[in-house]
Amino acid sequence: MPGNSFGHIFRISTFGESHGGAVGVVVDGCPPGVPITAEEIQAQLDRRKPGQSEIASPRKEQDTIQILSGHFEGVTTGTPILILAHNKDVRSEDYHHMKDLFRPSHADFTYQKKYGRRDWRGSGRASARETLARVAAGAIAQKFLREKLGVEIISYVEQVGAIRTEVAAHTVKLSDVEASIVRCPDKEAASKMEQLIREVQADGDSIGGIIRARVTGVPVGLGEPVFDKLHADLGKAMLSINAVKGFEIGSGFASVSLRGSEHNDPFEVDAHGRIRTRTNHAGGVLGGISSGEPIEFRVAFKPVATIGKEQDTVTAGGAPTKLSAVGRHDPCVVPRAVPIVDAMTALVLIDHYLRDQAQR
Repeated sequence: MPGNSFGHIFRISTFGESHGGAVGVVVDGCPPGVPITAEEIQAQLDRRKPGQSEIASPRKEQDTIQILSGHFEGVTTGTPILILAHNKDVRSEDYHHMKDLFRPSHADFTYQKKYGRRDWRGSGRASARETLARVAAGAIAQKFLREKLGVEIISYVEQVGAIRTEVAAHTVKLSDVEASIVRCPDKEAASKMEQLIREVQADGDSIGGIIRARVTGVPVGLGEPVFDKLHADLGKAMLSINAVKGFEIGSGFASVSLRGSEHNDPFEVDAHGRIRTRTNHAGGVLGGISSGEPIEFRVAFKPVATIGKEQDTVTAGGAPTKLSAVGRHDPCVVPRAVPIVDAMTALVLIDHYLRDQAQR
C-alpha cells in the first residue's frame, strides 16, 4: 500500500506536492461534534508556514486553508473532512539546474530509482511542504484531545547544533515557546541559537537540532501490544517527519548507563489516592501502554540537505559534477518543525484513544 495515509480509526491521507497546485488532507474517522474553526486550524499552520522570520525559508505562503467537507455549523459532522491550501509563491525555475542531478543526502536519488521519475520542482512529495496537511489534521486532533481528555502537548527546541537549554520541561509554557523565533523557552539559549543559525545561513550552510515534547493529561491504557505499542507509533510518527534522524522516549539512550535500581520508576500512592510513579524514566509508557504519567520524548533533526555551499555529486547519468543549490530553504528546520511534532503526537494519541474506546 502506498504510504500516504496514517492512523487506523482517526485516519489521514495527505496529498499534493511542493510546487503543485495545492496540498491538503482528508481526515476520516473524526468523531462528530468536535468544535473547530478554520481560524483555529490556521493558527497552527501559521506556526509552521515559511516566511515567518528571517531565519526561516523566505517563501511567502499564507497557507490559507479551506474546509470543503465534513464540517458544518462550526463542528465536525463525522464524515470525511477535506482541507485544502493552494500553493501561491511557486518558483520552479529555482530548481531547473538541479533536475538532472542528485542533491547529497536528499531524496532525489531514491525517488528516481524507486519510481523511475521524480518531481524536481521543490522536491515534490519529498518536500516538507507536505507537513502542512499533517498540521491541519493535527489541529483537529489537538482540539478533541484538549476538550475531551484535558490533554496538553508542549514541544520546544531544546538544542541547535551544540547549543542546548537545560530548562526543565515541566516548567515550559506555550507562551514561553512562542516568545522566541527559535521556539526555545530559554531566552539566553534562544539568543545563542538564533545567532548560530544566522551564521550558518550567511555561510550558505545548514544546522540540525533537537525538539523535546511533553504531553500531560494522557489517560492510562492507550497503546496496543504487541506491534502497535504507543511509543512505537510515536516513534514511527516522528521518524516520518522530514529530516528526522532520531527518536527517544523517557531516559532513552542515557538509560544504558544506569542500573535497573536507578532506572526503575517506583510506584506510590499520591495524596488523591492515585497510583503514580515517583520518577518517570519510562517517559509515560510501560509495556507499550500509557501509564498516566507525562509522555516525554525527544526528536533529532539533521541539517537540511539543500545548501548553497558547493558539493560533489553526480548527474542522473552518473557523470561527476558540482552543485551549489539555490532556492528558498530553511538553514535550520527545527523552529518550524515544533508544530509538526505537536500535530503528529496528537494524531497518534487520538487514534489510540478511539481504538481503546472501540475495544471497551
